[in-house]
Amino acid sequence: MANFTKMRYLKYYISPLTLVLALYTCTLGSLYPTAFFVGFSLFIILGDIIIKEDLVEESHQNQFILNLPIYLNLPLILLLAFMTVFVLSSSPSLGLAQWFTNITGIDLLAIKRSTHPLDAISLVALTSLFIGVMGTVPGHELVHRIKNKFDMFMGNWLLAISWDCAFAIEHVYGHHKNVGLESDPATAKRGENLYFFILRAILKEQKDAWIIENSRLRKNHQTIVNLKNRMLIGYMRSGVFSFIAYLIGGLSGILIFILCALISKCLLEVINYTEHYGLVRVPNQPVKPHHSWNTNSAVSSIYLYNVTRHSSHHEKSHLQYWELKSYPNAPTLPQGYLSMLYLAIFLPWLYHRVMAPRLIDWDSNYASDEERALAKIHNQNSGLSYLMA
Repeated sequence: MANFTKMRYLKYYISPLTLVLALYTCTLGSLYPTAFFVGFSLFIILGDIIIKEDLVEESHQNQFILNLPIYLNLPLILLLAFMTVFVLSSSPSLGLAQWFTNITGIDLLAIKRSTHPLDAISLVALTSLFIGVMGTVPGHELVHRIKNKFDMFMGNWLLAISWDCAFAIEHVYGHHKNVGLESDPATAKRGENLYFFILRAILKEQKDAWIIENSRLRKNHQTIVNLKNRMLIGYMRSGVFSFIAYLIGGLSGILIFILCALISKCLLEVINYTEHYGLVRVPNQPVKPHHSWNTNSAVSSIYLYNVTRHSSHHEKSHLQYWELKSYPNAPTLPQGYLSMLYLAIFLPWLYHRVMAPRLIDWDSNYASDEERALAKIHNQNSGLSYLMA
């Protein structure tokens, strides 16, 4: 019984442990980063398929132990990102490399020399994916805790790695209010092109975050240009990380860091795309579990701190990740998050085909009469013959 109790806590430490393993593996030489990226992806995808769904709703007493792995992710992700910057930059800091070797015994220059061209792609892909999975997602968890100053501090710094300070504002005060509506940048329409959605979502989230922040400042009789503007503070946080990348790798170093941040932000929008794809809600009606695509895939749930239980998260956004309900009867994604992410990116036509029966089922078995009428219009506008019919 005691061992089972410990496992309830320890399973969430797989995230920082994976980061440590990634850091170690990437120091081993040519093609190891590529092997790790492929292996990690297969581990998540196959794990979600093979391991039965996690429907258990547990109670926990020690919240610090549950929060600690999220806090640990911040320095570990930064180590991975800055190692990638050093290895891939054209003019890395030799002084920094010597200092790092003296402290740790790890020869960064030797790692750089052994990097295969394929590893360069894999390092960027792995770093970007980990910034999203182990940075943005737990950062999202923490910025919902608006009354906890330390958690807000850690959450905003995690989001700063991907240059996404707007998320902490628009997501909490915009998306959760507008989910399923035409005005919500994070709700994808039926048949919407993924790549247009990413661009639309990023631009509108920035715009809406500025509007929300400007409104808050005006209520407090403050101008938009001041040190209490959360958007400006967020840009400065990201600027600090980008400047460190410049010190490590020069101009190419900062470009590599920003590339990883941008890819990570795009991956977040792909997740947003899958979480609410095609779902509709009538304005001024309450947000309910059926307004999100849910999944209880075990491995994804552990790595993503139960954000996979999205129906519960949107129903009661104040719940902490270990308090979320599994809602097995909510509308459910056909596969885990990483599977759906790769499917949407690389085979978008198949993604639409796979989700069509789910949308038809949603219209029939979840939607209210008013939502069903809206969904019918969306089906006709989707351009997808199997929905239009």
